[in-house]
Amino acid sequence: MISVLGLGFVGLTTGLGFAKKGFRTYGFDISEERLSSLKNFNVPFHEPYLPEVLKETHNKTFFLDTPFEEAIRNSEAVFLCVGTPEKEDGSADLKYLLAAIEQVLDVDTPKFQVLVTKSTVPPSTVSNEVIPFVKEKLKSSKQRKVGFASNPEFLREGFCWEDFINPDRIVIGVEDDHSREVLDKIYKPFNAPVHYVNYNTSEFIKYLSNTMLSTMISYSNEMSMVAGAIGSIDIKKSFRILHEDKRWFGSPASMKSYVYPGCGYGGYCLPKDTSALVKISEKNGFTPSMLVANINTNRVIKSHLVDNLDGKIGSDEPIGILGLSFKPDSDDVRLTPAKDIIELLIKKGFTNIYAYDPISNNEFKKHYPALSLKYLDSLEDIVDKCDHLFLLTAWSEFREKKDLLKSKSLYDYRYAL
Repeated sequence: MISVLGLGFVGLTTGLGFAKKGFRTYGFDISEERLSSLKNFNVPFHEPYLPEVLKETHNKTFFLDTPFEEAIRNSEAVFLCVGTPEKEDGSADLKYLLAAIEQVLDVDTPKFQVLVTKSTVPPSTVSNEVIPFVKEKLKSSKQRKVGFASNPEFLREGFCWEDFINPDRIVIGVEDDHSREVLDKIYKPFNAPVHYVNYNTSEFIKYLSNTMLSTMISYSNEMSMVAGAIGSIDIKKSFRILHEDKRWFGSPASMKSYVYPGCGYGGYCLPKDTSALVKISEKNGFTPSMLVANINTNRVIKSHLVDNLDGKIGSDEPIGILGLSFKPDSDDVRLTPAKDIIELLIKKGFTNIYAYDPISNNEFKKHYPALSLKYLDSLEDIVDKCDHLFLLTAWSEFREKKDLLKSKSLYDYRYAL
């Protein structure tokens, strides 16, 4: 039996994935609104397959109505999938993780239980933060038996279900045999390579993955700025030819989506994870200059693109933003480059800004109500209204209707067309 705390992209996918594999799984979230929505089979974010699996498993193997205390008492493993947002100084905020652990520990049970950190946390978190926290909380308890594991997720938004149910690898940080036995049993049905490592290594592998992706994006953007400075360089063609390098064998389709210039990376993971790894490294006496430069390039590319507009567009001319989510096939607008670019356009004095995204208009409006935008419901509407278009998210709809877009002045900041 498994409990999952936090039902966002990672937690809901995790809970439904284990339920689909036949495990009795309990799901919990601090948001009553989210729980109510899920009980009515409405997934409050865009993620393919999850609504169908929710209907299939609800009250069969996946339970949302079970009292918290009952679920925790019955669970062999508790998966912690709560947010670890970025603090003002760039470090990871662990308060939600520790609060969730405290809730679990408040339930007394003689059952051995593994606390599995699936939230993305900096290397050394389980060793230096979670375990001391738990030991302090349980110092007067004689019967509570707790094990620990770090089990990072490698889920791409828009492909969460596919990535979870058919993983290319499973990484588990565990340092005791009893916890390993529990995780072994849970992941056996997945028939995927399982890599058992220590806590720190498990946490590091997650950051290694995300910061490699963010660095490739910033590298590509820096190279695009170099090419622009030199001049007479076809940036799009240069990168497309780069992708033909035979040393990229294995997954060229995946790699080339990162080693390609654009207007910066966004979303929940890459920005905060890159910043958090810088902070934990600095805390341990080393400044990773490449990652610091990575973060700076991700900031500079946006102002670089907007500054290039000087004198090309009148401030009162209608301009259209194409795409608001941080990536296509997702309605996630957290730390999306579109928000920064729109703010820079407004700061430049542009006053007549329209926006269209196939699915993210309402999410963007909800997250950034202070931005003065006029939202439109179709691509045809925004092309009709605006003489200048800014492509900020590489939605397939934009590629399919590229002739329509090219009928206007188009700034393809994703090199998508």
